[in-house]
Amino acid sequence: MFTGIIEDLGAVESIHATDGGAVLTVRTALPTAKIKIGDSIAVNGCCLTVVAKGRGALRFDVSAETLRRTNLGDFKPADRVNLERCLTIDKLLGGHLVQGHVDAVGKIVSIKPEGDSKLYTFEAPANEARYLIEKGSVALDGISLTVFGIRGRRFSVALIPHTLKVTTLGYKKPGDRVNVESDLLAKYIERVVGGRAQQANLP
Repeated sequence: MFTGIIEDLGAVESIHATDGGAVLTVRTALPTAKIKIGDSIAVNGCCLTVVAKGRGALRFDVSAETLRRTNLGDFKPADRVNLERCLTIDKLLGGHLVQGHVDAVGKIVSIKPEGDSKLYTFEAPANEARYLIEKGSVALDGISLTVFGIRGRRFSVALIPHTLKVTTLGYKKPGDRVNVESDLLAKYIERVVGGRAQQANLP
């Protein structure tokens, strides 16, 4: 479990295809001495397991399913990546509960300046857009963001200078793909309410 508050803006050192997926190595300013083999790290919002580490670097195995369902397959050396260690009991929940289980891949439609900030408009697949709620939360490339201005499959997010500086969104452009994880609470509510509705309709 994660919070969607990015701890480090890392960089892809290498990504190599394997028979079952890929091996990803990321350069990071995170304290690798405190990170253990087997720890979970969110990489662009995708929960990955550390399989090897060195000074300033972490290595992950990426499954074929993860490559299909996320934008990790788009990575090239030197690409910037959002990194967050998993939530601990003593960590402040500054964002919202993020599982690191990417639901779909969306895209950036437009970026418009608004003073020092920027207004980003995204488009999500239809099956994920239904979870969007004005003033609700969504994780994009692992970043906890607040939704507003929903119109069909498109929604807008305002990014302040700090967020643009410390996350990948400051480096992206219209047309770029982003990992989308819908609000966990919205999905649970849909599941519970849908199950009760089905029971109510039983003969």
